[in-house]
Amino acid sequence: MTSEISYRHNNPIGRLPILNVEPTVEAGRWAAKAFVGEVIPFSAVSFREGHDALGVELLLTNPKGDLSIKRMHAGAAGTDSWHTAVQLEDQGLWKFQIRAFSDEYETWHHNTEVKLAAGVDEELMMLEGVALFTRAAAEKDRKKANAKELVQAAEVLADQSHSPSARFAAALNVKLLKAIAEHPVRALETLSETYEINCERTLAGAGAWYEFFPRSEGAKYDSKTKTWKSGTFKTATKSLARVAEMGFDVLYLPPVHPIGEAFRKGPNNSLNAVGQDPGSPWAIGSTAGGHDTIHPDLGTEKDFAAFVKAAGALGIEIAMDLAVQASPDHPWVQTNPEWFTTRADGSIAYAENPPKKYQDIYPVNFDNDREGIYQEILRVVKHWISLGVKIFRVDNPHTKPVNFWEWLIAEINAEHPDVIFLAEAFTRPAMMHTLGKVGFQQSYTYFTWRNTPADLRDYLLELSRETAAYFRPNFWVSTPDILTQYLQYGGRPGHKIRAALAAMSTPSWGLYAGYELVESVARPGAEEHIDSEKYEYKVRDWDAAEQSGRSIASYVAKLNHIRRDHPSLGQLRNIEFHHSDDGAFLVFSKHISAEHSFTGEADTILVVVNTDPHAVRETTVRLDLTKLGLPAEANFEVQDLITGERYHWSSNNFVRLDAFDEPAHILHVVRTKKK
Repeated sequence: MTSEISYRHNNPIGRLPILNVEPTVEAGRWAAKAFVGEVIPFSAVSFREGHDALGVELLLTNPKGDLSIKRMHAGAAGTDSWHTAVQLEDQGLWKFQIRAFSDEYETWHHNTEVKLAAGVDEELMMLEGVALFTRAAAEKDRKKANAKELVQAAEVLADQSHSPSARFAAALNVKLLKAIAEHPVRALETLSETYEINCERTLAGAGAWYEFFPRSEGAKYDSKTKTWKSGTFKTATKSLARVAEMGFDVLYLPPVHPIGEAFRKGPNNSLNAVGQDPGSPWAIGSTAGGHDTIHPDLGTEKDFAAFVKAAGALGIEIAMDLAVQASPDHPWVQTNPEWFTTRADGSIAYAENPPKKYQDIYPVNFDNDREGIYQEILRVVKHWISLGVKIFRVDNPHTKPVNFWEWLIAEINAEHPDVIFLAEAFTRPAMMHTLGKVGFQQSYTYFTWRNTPADLRDYLLELSRETAAYFRPNFWVSTPDILTQYLQYGGRPGHKIRAALAAMSTPSWGLYAGYELVESVARPGAEEHIDSEKYEYKVRDWDAAEQSGRSIASYVAKLNHIRRDHPSLGQLRNIEFHHSDDGAFLVFSKHISAEHSFTGEADTILVVVNTDPHAVRETTVRLDLTKLGLPAEANFEVQDLITGERYHWSSNNFVRLDAFDEPAHILHVVRTKKK
């Protein structure tokens, strides 16, 4: 008599357990992230009872519906982990499963080897082999040529005119092994659940960003009349060549909308603007319009569209700021006052982050009119998309409901899959991570405050290992708001160090205009720039800075050109760390195989950085050469991509780096030499 088996849950374990599948996000609640050209590591834990061999495969379906099967290899002994890596080359939704199976051939092969060596059950093992290959050859989905090799192997094993050992050796020829590799002999097949990977365009995961204020580009001050003339999109177009020469892919613009007059902030965030103080661009909205309007001082929509087109001709995409907030003068305040929070005294609540107060900004209350607010922001985003914008840098998304962002990004990407959203979220990890899970393609990070080698190493390991399936970091070395003490006191060496670290360690990085001029004077008592461009025009003499040697623009350009030339630097998950006897050095490498390299050749970059901006430091760098794709005892040649110098290296190398000259080695492994 049989009885029905009942389970306490709806997802019983399979015949062959398959656990800890990666990459997944919250067990498949959301699709994992990837970008075109990214090498994705797949892994799972799978095992079985007893000693019979186990096989594990990745079943990967591309956005067109084409299925590919890739055998996974076993991980470290005792872990029961299985691994493989695939470079995703098609944009769209990929699906995958892990398949575990009893590997009938490998089990027979192992048992036969052992028994032949011991001289027991020799003929029995030949019969077992005949039965195995005959059964496998008859499988319906096996190709004719493949089945032929199995039949021939069975015939060889059945020929008793030769010894069992001779028959075993003869049967396992190259053709048979190839046939088995192409189509394993599977039994007890078990499939995992189906998981998804959203593969987005390359710029969603790898690119170099630059930020400038259009109103400052071409702005002029008349000392006689003591008046300012704002820069425009037409004058800012002339600055595009500078951005392109430094090798940037994306130009991010702070809000370009009309700015409110009420409670307008003056220089250095003072409470009252005077005269021609232009105010903060994030205090959006005036009688001239709101989020769908260009500030009259900057030009017209036609001028903006021409600016976007001119940038595109130079290989630069424009990123628009999306700040869901309003000045007291915004049209929304008149047409939809219910979109804001009304306080007990009848006034509308302005933004506060005690003790800071932002009287020039009204936060939107998403719970007062969900449908109305959702549809209005959707309309605004689509408006700018219609003018050629495909990238949005979202201001403070962590101060808005997460479910709103999940809805908005899904709505936009369903119609416009190339649109990218960058979260400017400096907040708690749970919020930052969840914004990534629900759809944000990229996020600002804690890199700004990770300055020691130990902190950087730990953070990069977290980003490249623990959160890579859903959180894409963009390492900004500076913003209009943030000027860390490291940069305040690090001078030119500190700025070069931070740029090298950001550009070499992650696929996406960015900087705010003026960084290349080593602007580092702080507002007293704050980690902010003095005379912040957020509240005033800023005119910079780029040519004079270059001629006087104050600029590091050429260094930044070199970093970006190195990134473009070396495919290993376009990956996040491949960073590996090495040891230095001096704790002030950070040593890491990035390697990509020839199979996954757009050059068709393996690419290895080794980065050694003296993170002390005030000293010349010496150390011995101790390398794990297997992480460089090299034999453990190899001698090899490297070329410094900054200076052009070549060195002969091995596993242990003396390094001396002068922070005031070149604080970092960026080394390309050019060839190996036999010891």
